[in-house]
Amino acid sequence: MAAGKPTPTDSLSFCLAQLTAAAGEGLGGVKDTATNETPLGRALLALRTRHVKAAGGIERFRARGGLLPLLALLRRASAAGPAPSEAGPGSAPSSVESAASAGPTPSSGSTPSVASLSTSSPPARLRKTLDLALSILANCCTEGACRAEVRRLGGILPLVTILQCVKTDSIQNRTARALGNLAMEPESCRAIHSAGAVPLLVESLTACQDSQCRQSVVRAIRNLADSPQHRLALAQQGAVRPLAELLATVPDPALTLALVRALLELSRGCSRACAEQLSLGGGLSPLVSLASHPKKAVREATILILANLCAQGLVRPALGNAGGVEVLLGELQRRRSPSGASPASQQPLVRAVCLLCREAINRARLRDAGGLELLMGLLRDPRASTWHPRVVAALVGFLYDTGALGRLQALGLVPLLAGQLCGEAGDEEEEGREAASWDFPEERTPERVEAGSFQSLRSWLISEGYVAGPGDISPDRFPECCPLPPPAAEPTSPAPGPALLRTPRALRSLGRSPAALEEPWGREGPALLLLSRFSQAPDPSGALVTGPALCGLLAYVTGAPGPPSPRALRILARLTCNPACLEAFVRSYGAALLRAWLVLGVAPDDWPTLRARPLSRHSQHRELGEMLLQNLTVQAESPFGVGALTHLLLSGSPEDRVACALTLPFICRKPSLWRRLLLDQGGLRVLLAALTRPAPHPLFLFFAADSLFCLQGLASPTATPALPRAVPGDREVPSPCLYEPLLGPAPTPAPDLHFLLDSGLQLPAQRAASSTASPFFRALLAGSFAEAHMDLVPLRGLSPSAAWPILHHLHGCRGCGASLGPIPPPGQPLLGSEAEEALEAAGRFLLPGLEEELEEAVGHIHLGPQGGPESVGQVFRLGRPRLAAHCARWTLGPERCPRKRALALVGLVEAAGEETGPLTEALLTVVMGGELGARGPSLDC
Repeated sequence: MAAGKPTPTDSLSFCLAQLTAAAGEGLGGVKDTATNETPLGRALLALRTRHVKAAGGIERFRARGGLLPLLALLRRASAAGPAPSEAGPGSAPSSVESAASAGPTPSSGSTPSVASLSTSSPPARLRKTLDLALSILANCCTEGACRAEVRRLGGILPLVTILQCVKTDSIQNRTARALGNLAMEPESCRAIHSAGAVPLLVESLTACQDSQCRQSVVRAIRNLADSPQHRLALAQQGAVRPLAELLATVPDPALTLALVRALLELSRGCSRACAEQLSLGGGLSPLVSLASHPKKAVREATILILANLCAQGLVRPALGNAGGVEVLLGELQRRRSPSGASPASQQPLVRAVCLLCREAINRARLRDAGGLELLMGLLRDPRASTWHPRVVAALVGFLYDTGALGRLQALGLVPLLAGQLCGEAGDEEEEGREAASWDFPEERTPERVEAGSFQSLRSWLISEGYVAGPGDISPDRFPECCPLPPPAAEPTSPAPGPALLRTPRALRSLGRSPAALEEPWGREGPALLLLSRFSQAPDPSGALVTGPALCGLLAYVTGAPGPPSPRALRILARLTCNPACLEAFVRSYGAALLRAWLVLGVAPDDWPTLRARPLSRHSQHRELGEMLLQNLTVQAESPFGVGALTHLLLSGSPEDRVACALTLPFICRKPSLWRRLLLDQGGLRVLLAALTRPAPHPLFLFFAADSLFCLQGLASPTATPALPRAVPGDREVPSPCLYEPLLGPAPTPAPDLHFLLDSGLQLPAQRAASSTASPFFRALLAGSFAEAHMDLVPLRGLSPSAAWPILHHLHGCRGCGASLGPIPPPGQPLLGSEAEEALEAAGRFLLPGLEEELEEAVGHIHLGPQGGPESVGQVFRLGRPRLAAHCARWTLGPERCPRKRALALVGLVEAAGEETGPLTEALLTVVMGGELGARGPSLDC
């Protein structure tokens, strides 16, 4: 097929020449359109259909200077009227119709003047010219360089004027499309707002009936919502309500997608004006319906709009009535499923669900729809740790919902709350005043700025009937708004000291007195408020008197950067004063934990490895711990407590019996009570027998060592500890050695006997002295054995070091220091050493005095000032009853710090193995021995 005949419009230069000529006619005067309009129309058509759409065509058109005459042509349409004002984003351009009416009316034979553009329907030929020119400009504005050029050439104001003057749908469509493309850059977006285009776009949206035109206008509005300031300006100029009204009435799928995309942009950081207009426009119910739209883009955009709307408290009740609670919960559950979306996509939904908990009507819907389980799942998920503070704050809304609290407790909320007390702060921004609960009308106090969390709490308390009315919680009556009291009045903030640690008094009614002090409300405030509510139950032991809950509370009290909240101290005091919690404190080792953490300053993280921690407030913690233990003592020594402890010790499970025996020394001070339970009814032996069994608690041996030490103090409160007999050391003067004269070159008296060791070493000796010192050697050397007539008597299985103290002892040496020779220094094992060999030989040769002296030497070196807890187990492994008692005395000695005492007990248990008898008897003898006692623990390590 032959190629078509070339036409002039195939040349870009020809089309640009026609465009330039047409742009200049308006400057030179009126010309006959019969010779110029048709070539211009053909040139514009060629530019739109061929030149601009070709690959690289827009760039060539801009480089050849086509934008200047194109904008000049469009400027002819706006020259008759005054330019739009640039007063601000809310201003609209002045009507060009008034300016056109002031000018002369053109004759019928002349070219239609631009004044005719002010009519609602311009001539067909001129309308076609505008259509083509605006289409070319809109296509060019899809590229960034052209958008910058149009902005530099001042092409935005003519477009706004055309949008105001020409009410034809096609012109409005192409103008809105061009403005939407220009708005893709922040600079152009600001210029369009300043030119007053927003009211004209809103007017066009409500007036036009063409779907394509509406989509272009909606897109332009969406692109203009590029910043919080512009979104607020759009909402204030009424751009949201027409979108909501169209969403409720138009079934066009393409337009629906454009509407939800625009509403999604406008609802980001949802302002009050946006929420009000969307609600007044009837858009909530359609949005909830569209959440199940088959098209994914519509469905996801709609869900995000609903999530954004939850930031405004005024719209949340209506949103819940429309079914938004169930929609958002269902979507969040779907995204949290194993096949769901990433955690980042869950963030707006988590925020929305938490905000929905601020109104009672939505809380009821959320509870019925499984929202409590969902929130608990978020708290358990370590990947959602950033949202945990928000979730805990949301659960405060259920503070007085007994059914919901019971369900939350059954789901395990309390230990999670305790873990939140010392958790990381979330990095999410705090909600403003407009996100507060809408259960009570908003209070207008423009001069006062209140914390969002406190205002929300106040709204919840009002809605749940905690206070009578708005007068009770007026901002003017709160402490932060009141002048400071005079110096003689009560201090404005509790100083860290004993006053913080006494049993707290009940709070006065909120807002009843201007001088009432407000509870500090920090990051841990919501969790403490919920824990306090749980602690007020008749029997809170099942939830709060557990290991995780107590550890969380104590970690907060001792680890808070500043003074802990008085609410945490009241929770602990309330629990220890409740008789229903006594058995739980015993079973969970809670009393032992209170003493270890608060009184002794040893947290679970400090065992067995000591962790560096500040001790600036340890005295206050110690006072608090003693107060809490005193509360438990009052409960334990009451008739109810005596019965409960007796039942646990005699009829409880094996674990309960061990826990009761361990706890009794901490909470029983009456001698008749603890003697009956621990001695007469066998509680102490139960505890001692449990030492070598698997530990029922990570700190069991630490608690056991402390319990035995306290029991020792109860049994012998005024006795002084019996110390082992002194053994000569490096700094002491030893006794004279009676064996040394036999070792010199001229021994006096001369030895009449030599002992031959396995090593070949011969040791001199006196037969008479050796026979007198031991029945073994008397029978060996003076009896009927062959050795009685031998001058060289072999001693088998004896090393020189082990034989040395034996020879000294046989010749009457006592305290000369020879017994220290075979003892290894601290840190080296005793099993298999020469000390063990010497002890074994002393027993074999029937030398009890030497055995005692060697045992005292071992104790002096390994259990003396230079010995540590690790030496106790080594000494105990020698299997000597006297050394076992010495180890027990060292372990429970008053000069030991709690950590060393516990480490020594760990070594004893490991050394005892399965043979519990020697360890039990040694500890029992030391604990209940009349010669032992202790006035109190020493905390110096």
